[in-house]
Amino acid sequence: MNHTIPERFAAQAARRPDACALRAAGASVTYGELDRRANRLAHRLLGLGLRPEQPVAVLLERSSDLVVALLAVAKAGGCYLPLHSADPIERMQGIVDDTAAPILLADTASRRGGLPHTDHVLIVDRGGATRGRPETAPAVDVPADALAYVIHTSGSTGRPKGVAVTHRHVTELVDDPCWATGRHERVLMVAPYAFNVSTYELWVPLLRGGTVVLAPPGRPDVAMLRRLVAAEGVTAAHLTAGLFRVIAEEDPGALAGLSEVLTGGDVIAPAAVRRVLDACPDITVRAMYGATEATLFSTSNPMSGTARPGTAVPVGRPMQGVAVRVLDEALAPAAAGGTGEVYLSGRLARGYHGRPALTAERFVADPYGEPGARMYRTGDLARWTGDGLLEFVGRADGQVKVRGFRVELGEVEAVLAEHPQVRHVAAAGYRDDDGGLRLAAYYVPVHGRLDAADLRAHARATLPDYMVPDALLPLEALPLTPNGKVDRRALPAPEAGVAADDGPPDPLQAVLCAVFAEVLGCGTVGVHASFFDLGGQSLLAMRLIARIQARLGVELSMADLFDSPTVAELAAVVGERQAPAAGRPRETP
Repeated sequence: MNHTIPERFAAQAARRPDACALRAAGASVTYGELDRRANRLAHRLLGLGLRPEQPVAVLLERSSDLVVALLAVAKAGGCYLPLHSADPIERMQGIVDDTAAPILLADTASRRGGLPHTDHVLIVDRGGATRGRPETAPAVDVPADALAYVIHTSGSTGRPKGVAVTHRHVTELVDDPCWATGRHERVLMVAPYAFNVSTYELWVPLLRGGTVVLAPPGRPDVAMLRRLVAAEGVTAAHLTAGLFRVIAEEDPGALAGLSEVLTGGDVIAPAAVRRVLDACPDITVRAMYGATEATLFSTSNPMSGTARPGTAVPVGRPMQGVAVRVLDEALAPAAAGGTGEVYLSGRLARGYHGRPALTAERFVADPYGEPGARMYRTGDLARWTGDGLLEFVGRADGQVKVRGFRVELGEVEAVLAEHPQVRHVAAAGYRDDDGGLRLAAYYVPVHGRLDAADLRAHARATLPDYMVPDALLPLEALPLTPNGKVDRRALPAPEAGVAADDGPPDPLQAVLCAVFAEVLGCGTVGVHASFFDLGGQSLLAMRLIARIQARLGVELSMADLFDSPTVAELAAVVGERQAPAAGRPRETP
């Protein structure tokens, strides 16, 4: 059995060189072509002196060049280090410096936004980067236990931590029987590739002889997903629990045509599962649970037909080669039906790159395994149901899941505390009216008053968007427990904000003001208030765009909202696109 990404891909390319490996921007790339392009780039990387397991930073838009780059790094014996294009440059530079990555693979679009500094930068969407390089596979021995990638997650100290995953564990995930159903032949790649779910989106189809369908660059919206699923014959996709809920509520029929949709990363709304199964009776909704440290997925719970979840959605049973244990503080199994902390073993990452102390803290000895075996302490609380399914309960530490991303509250607090006008700060997660988890930050200003917009701008300069608090609340003092720690249970719940009115809006603006307020949970929204300054984020933006389209019959993209985030600006865009006969906004249903 081949246990590395290059070996498994080479076997598929040799077996079916003319089969479609990728679909991107309406064009196809065969297995043979992808193999040759990756080989040329791998030779170029080796020519730059790339050593075994050395990280190669990757900063590209979703495209065939991205897949070529990741495969080339694996063929050259390095490990890829994905950077999130939406992250501030300071954060990207910190990740590059943390791993001492000597090479950065980028494209023209990413270059325009600024690149972190490395010894070598290759712009891979220009033909000169690999011109004249051999098309045959490089003579590099890649051991099964060599690193395949290092993906960074939030760190409690303010420093992201890199999870180092090997080739063997990627291929073991790919070999799980749950993918052998015929439903994962054409898999949609829509998540940021710096997110761990890209391991499924890329390597499950490519190493099993299927096709990766790449969504266009940028943030997805409901209309785009509907078009792509229909036009490209997508059979399977993964959507975070938050994104799944938005689509279920706004347009569940957008998923019609899929054979299977995977979801997880946070509490899965039972009502969302029921809406999708009702709208798409032939679909299977598969709840997933796992961690980057355990190579993405560890449990699985398929739901279809008449199987409808009750008041909670269990995340399933352990996958092949994985042990899942729910243990108490003494590392003994929790009582039947009782809550305990989840520990995972099987397909575990090597650890945190360059962080031996943190690795030893989270990857602990497995008293139930063979001598030397380890298990990963997730920090998640769960219980076993009477049917033997794992049911997620919450977190045991200062970590939360926001839009499928793990967020250490300590990292948010560390960044906000760097503002010169912040004396004390505490961050917390809270559930909105739709059941999604959002971030709030409570701060004590140094002198009197600190404008929340100023603090939000400070956060955005360092943190990725999913870590910027949705609500910023000034307090005279943080509530404390008797032993002097922040009493998070005593922090006030964020209230629906009210944006200042800017005068009477025109009819079109009035409709948009109402939709903004409805989505944001605000009392009123002024025409010059920015959606994002009022706590808007990407999932709410997707919901906003879907509702504007439903009420005004005008299709907008996420880019439109990011470019025109106020009611006044967006009304101008909508007005230009409305047909003359539909120049007046329709009544709100």
